[in-house]
Amino acid sequence: MTPKQRRDAAMLRQQAIVNAAKAEGNRALTAEEQAEFEACQREIEEADAEIGTQERGLAGGTGAPMAPPQIPTGIQPAQPQMATPPAVPPAGQRSETEAERSRVTDIIALCRDFDIDPTDHIRDGSSLEEVRAAILEGMRQTGAPIRVQVTGDEGDKFRERASDALMMRAGLPVEHPADGAGELRTMSLRDLGIECLGRDGRDTMSLLRMQPDEMYIELGRQFYNPTSAFPAILDNTIRKSIVQLYNEVPTTFQVWTTKGSVKDFKSTPDHEYVIGGMGDFLLVPENGELKPMTPKTELLPSFKIDTYGRSFSMTRQAFINDDIGFITRVPGLFAASAKKTIDKAVYSVLYDNKAIFDKTKLFDEKHSNVMETGSKPTQASIQAMILLMQQQKDHFGQAIYITPQHIIVPVGYEFDLAVILHSTQVTGSNNNDINPLYNYPLNIVQTPVLNALAGSGPVPWFMIANAASAKGIQVNYLNGQETPTVRRMETPGVLGFQWDIYLDWGIAVRDFRGMAKNPGEKIAA
Repeated sequence: MTPKQRRDAAMLRQQAIVNAAKAEGNRALTAEEQAEFEACQREIEEADAEIGTQERGLAGGTGAPMAPPQIPTGIQPAQPQMATPPAVPPAGQRSETEAERSRVTDIIALCRDFDIDPTDHIRDGSSLEEVRAAILEGMRQTGAPIRVQVTGDEGDKFRERASDALMMRAGLPVEHPADGAGELRTMSLRDLGIECLGRDGRDTMSLLRMQPDEMYIELGRQFYNPTSAFPAILDNTIRKSIVQLYNEVPTTFQVWTTKGSVKDFKSTPDHEYVIGGMGDFLLVPENGELKPMTPKTELLPSFKIDTYGRSFSMTRQAFINDDIGFITRVPGLFAASAKKTIDKAVYSVLYDNKAIFDKTKLFDEKHSNVMETGSKPTQASIQAMILLMQQQKDHFGQAIYITPQHIIVPVGYEFDLAVILHSTQVTGSNNNDINPLYNYPLNIVQTPVLNALAGSGPVPWFMIANAASAKGIQVNYLNGQETPTVRRMETPGVLGFQWDIYLDWGIAVRDFRGMAKNPGEKIAA
């Protein structure tokens, strides 16, 4: 192969390596691929040097090697001299080779960012600026958006490792720890602060000589710097612990309520079309006229949310004592409290039975959703509740299909319900009658909140319909944010740094037809 053919082959091989990396998610080159890429680059440089030598030979002669001179007869040959070192390429030739290598490398990198084949640009000798201009012109003509890929730097990776290390040190499970997190899990808060400041260019030896209270003051100054690593690590750890512990709280309101999202704190009336208000389809005789009808609307309840929250702090004593509970356990406990608050509020809506959007109590005879006599769950009382719900009518007096799905009971009835819903025969009957509720699709939701609300009085229980068949209670969040938000701040007069934790939510009764109540009875201790 000629030098030019070798150079072209090496360039094509480089492009193939780059294309393979792009095809696999624009990954970085492996060690083997990088070594092969560099070998191809050396081949390109050697071929360029040979081509340059040939071109200079053509300009100054044939380039054929000269025959060695003949020594005349009778003249003694001169003594052999020490071999001269190989000739070093002229400075101009070296700079040309380096410039060509830089041009090829920069063009390949630029084209890779925009998913463009660099082969033609390299072959025609285009400069980097010419290639950049060609890419921009092509994007202007096609209207293609610029694709920007942001990758995490070493600082981001260190913060992620340190955050996972604090979680692991506190005994909280981390499903996929960042690489190197295990090496940092034994570090104290003071050591972690020294590591962060050292990465910012501070003298590590002077930091090691600081007392813990001096280090606390020094790190306190970092809380005002948005790029500092130490406060960012604490923030990230707090957020992780909040999300994890919030999701682990054993509440039950989310099983049978629906979730909504609102964009602000204003009271939002919800007008919507009710299916019964559209009227029946009318018979159209031959050549008859389709009669128009204006859909009827019904004013449903307003959605209103409020803010609920608390605050906690990293005190000076907690830092000196290396107590990491304030950034792992304490925020998680507040998050758990936030979720339990919603749980209690939802069940309080059922138990308190206050007037709703139509000025009538949620469970009332006017709503046809309450049993006259209270009892514990039995085959007969459950069947009566089901029939009561299925006989509901919509806003316009038309029949609707309601599918009971959940039965909400206090603690004390779970085992009785297991027998009622999963026995093939009626327990205690004289003739072993067939149980009509055998495997009836009711989901048992047991909550101790009803026991706590009732105290020593009768404890009611409820039945909830499938949300697709009838609306019930909805929990609304600001912009759909279900987990609490954390904000770091410093309060004057407080010796420590504080975090605010808050959540924006509200509860709305969308309709009474999807719920029924049995007043219940006292539960024996």
